[in-house]
Amino acid sequence: MDIQALQQRFIERYGVTEEPVRAFFAPGRVNLIGDHIDYNGGQVFPCAIEHGTAMLIRRSNDEMVKLASDNFDLMANLRQEELETKYDDHWINYPLGVLQQFHMAGIKIAGFECLYFGNLPSAAGLSSSAAIEVVTAFALNELYEANMDLPAIAVLCQKAENQFVGVQCGIMDQYAVAMGEKGHAMLLDCQTLECEQVPLSLQDYSFVLVNTNQRRELSESLYNERVQQTMEALRLLQGQHEIMQLAELKVSQLEACKHLFSAHPTEYKRALHVVEEQNRVVQAVAELKASNLKEFGRLMYASHDSLRDQYGVSSDPLNLLVDLTRDNPDVLGSRLTGAGFGGCTVNLVKKGAIDAFKKTISEPYQSATGLTATFLDFVPCQGVRELDLIAAPEVS
Repeated sequence: MDIQALQQRFIERYGVTEEPVRAFFAPGRVNLIGDHIDYNGGQVFPCAIEHGTAMLIRRSNDEMVKLASDNFDLMANLRQEELETKYDDHWINYPLGVLQQFHMAGIKIAGFECLYFGNLPSAAGLSSSAAIEVVTAFALNELYEANMDLPAIAVLCQKAENQFVGVQCGIMDQYAVAMGEKGHAMLLDCQTLECEQVPLSLQDYSFVLVNTNQRRELSESLYNERVQQTMEALRLLQGQHEIMQLAELKVSQLEACKHLFSAHPTEYKRALHVVEEQNRVVQAVAELKASNLKEFGRLMYASHDSLRDQYGVSSDPLNLLVDLTRDNPDVLGSRLTGAGFGGCTVNLVKKGAIDAFKKTISEPYQSATGLTATFLDFVPCQGVRELDLIAAPEVS
């Protein structure tokens, strides 16, 4: 990502003023195991990655909010009274949701000019939306000296997505984007926000992302439907158990209450994924700490199968990508990562076999689906941060 070139494009768009231009960056995230349990109070195991969203921003002398992106044609020059309007499903809803949360917190944000650029693959399930939210909130926090710490920024951004964008996501994406540490994944308790940074010591293996490049109809409605189904399961179970979140339940307790779901078989399947996935996360982190990568990989496969069969968020292209790895001795584990309905798989692959792994995936995948799989190697990186800029360039 060429920040200096982005700075030049900022100046070409907005001109030179006495106000300094500042640059910020928020990464995407990959969840290694534990999907769809963050909004059920579970533990998840994501890491930040070096691909993400940069934002250049400068305070202006008027009250206008000017939003532009190098990735999308849509831009906006908005008066303060226009900031509460949602614009269909456009990217500007993410910064607008953040601005609304600042306003609701009593933090006055005056006019500014900004330019975004992201290098995350489009619709890949790598939290590009959370990256936009977190980089916006972090930048405004710095410019207007709001004195929020990183966990507070993450919570604010989750509220922006829940209340303004309308996706009832949990805290995982925003927290991972804000709080990532280089070389680590985080074991995050989404109910208490307790977080343990766990070194990713993978020995002779690396994680590789494979993008289905499937057209993702994601479907806020399908995501929100899953949230509602687990909330209904929780409601049914609270008559028998004093729990606040579904992930608090043990598998044996859920099985003992199966009779409660006689008229709700789908809700039972959703609940079963949540409680079993919670166990898998805890076990997977323990196996990683013990350097037992083979067992970590087995749990990745089990997680994918549950997301496919119990939670219903996989897709034929995702399932094919995972199935193509199952008999490969150089692959220890594979699973969909993120919300599903398309997007990426994350794979634990022997370092010396990564090129061969890509070849064994590409041809049969394209032949079966008509889609071209793309690959992204990654290492865990630091979360949101400010970037250094050279002196402002002159417009030629």
